[in-house]
Amino acid sequence: MSASEILALYDAQMRAAPPPEAGMRYERDGAVVRAIGAQNCIVFSDLAGVDVPAVIAAQVSFFRSIGTEVEWKVYGHDLPADLGRQLAAAGFVPGDPETLMVFDLAARTLRGAAPAGVEIRRVTDAAGLADLVAVSSAAFGRNDGWKMEAFGSRLADASLGLYVAYANGGAVSGARVELPPGRSFAGLWGGGTVPAYRRRGIYRALVAARAEEARRRGYRYLTVDSRDATSRPILEKLGFVALTGITGWTLAAEASPAPA
Repeated sequence: MSASEILALYDAQMRAAPPPEAGMRYERDGAVVRAIGAQNCIVFSDLAGVDVPAVIAAQVSFFRSIGTEVEWKVYGHDLPADLGRQLAAAGFVPGDPETLMVFDLAARTLRGAAPAGVEIRRVTDAAGLADLVAVSSAAFGRNDGWKMEAFGSRLADASLGLYVAYANGGAVSGARVELPPGRSFAGLWGGGTVPAYRRRGIYRALVAARAEEARRRGYRYLTVDSRDATSRPILEKLGFVALTGITGWTLAAEASPAPA
């Protein structure tokens, strides 16, 4: 399949009809598909030939009514081409740009053995999940404690794979793969390594481990929302191909009125 054909398949399977996800509800509102719950966002829109400001205003009104912020995920091929400009006019603020990248598991083998002294384990219990949370927090410089609740009930879920890399008796890197049933795409998320262990090939090994699980489970493609300055160069060396850009446009929740 060509890149444009893969992108069209991705839109159909992963955006226009998103696979079920714990803590999320998806609903279609005209030309828009929105997610409500653990994340509140517009995951898909096809606004060619429609009144774009009216559609944006309707979504703003909806998310204002439930008191949450909303992120509108705009992909590089979404129409109209000036959707970002129109979101900005409505008060949305752009996040850092990313690139949707894909790897064809049927066309190539993704190799990346763990470096000497590093062991990669699949998380199967609460202790392993705690290691994943700790290393993720250290790698990204934030509190990722929310993952204990988000993934704790999914440790036996076949649609989730969590991995941790260990060196010198401690967790040094972690990542996850989402394996939605009935889809062609497995998604790689959250790959991060603590600073002292970067540039040793651990991230590459975690990509390869998740790729092997996806291939074994019958998935055709791997996808990643990559950052140009961090993961994209590594992924390109592994054979991933850029499909399109992604920008998340966020509208903050309305501030509560000050008490009288």
